[in-house]
Amino acid sequence: MTAEELQSLISAGLACEHIRVDGDGRHWEAVIVSPEFEGKRLIQRHQRVYATLGARMHTDEVHALSMKTLTPAEWASQPH
Repeated sequence: MTAEELQSLISAGLACEHIRVDGDGRHWEAVIVSPEFEGKRLIQRHQRVYATLGARMHTDEVHALSMKTLTPAEWASQPH
């Protein structure tokens, strides 16, 4: 899987205002900004992203995914 494919899978299942995925094909890091994260705890945000990947998380297609999940307001308040 490529970073672009992983990014497309996430953005197809989650409304993203910003998404960046980097990694080596097995270990991934993602910054995901979505209004769907409003009012959700960190674990709920991560579960929402995992839901977009479905079985890929269980079949080792995506071995490890480290995420920074932010609302649009949180993203706007950070330097980037």
